[in-house]
Amino acid sequence: MAIKTDHLLAVDVGLHTGLALFSADARLLWYRSHHIASPAKLKKVIGKLLRDTPRPTHLLLEGGGPLAELWLREAEKLAVKAEQIHAQQWREQLFFARQHRSGPQAKREADGLARQVIERLGSKKPTSLRHDTAEAVLIGLYGLLELGWLPSWPPQTEKY
Repeated sequence: MAIKTDHLLAVDVGLHTGLALFSADARLLWYRSHHIASPAKLKKVIGKLLRDTPRPTHLLLEGGGPLAELWLREAEKLAVKAEQIHAQQWREQLFFARQHRSGPQAKREADGLARQVIERLGSKKPTSLRHDTAEAVLIGLYGLLELGWLPSWPPQTEKY
């Protein structure tokens, strides 16, 4: 069982980076998007995010390439448990096949489900939600389910 001090940082990797931080009791603490002008600036942002309080103990990345490598290297330095996944992994678990047949359709579905997650697990509702942020929220939902921090979606109890 996870200790209450554990936190999961979910990341949609890119220079337009979507981020969502969850606690071990399956609460969405915050979600946001950053546009970062260069890999060098991203490296600084990564260091800050992985050292900020509450400090993530788990990192779940969707994406690859040199930008993902920056995240993985920094996580290793800080002993943050990191895993890299593909969009198809979380989409297959959270959606029916008909809901993600095309990129635009998957993005629309992600927006709707992310809003539900924010409402059920978070506190403030978004007025607008960038697709990278919506995807980070769903990457985090996938991570919560994989870690066992959330037994099911939608949650079966009113606790969530």
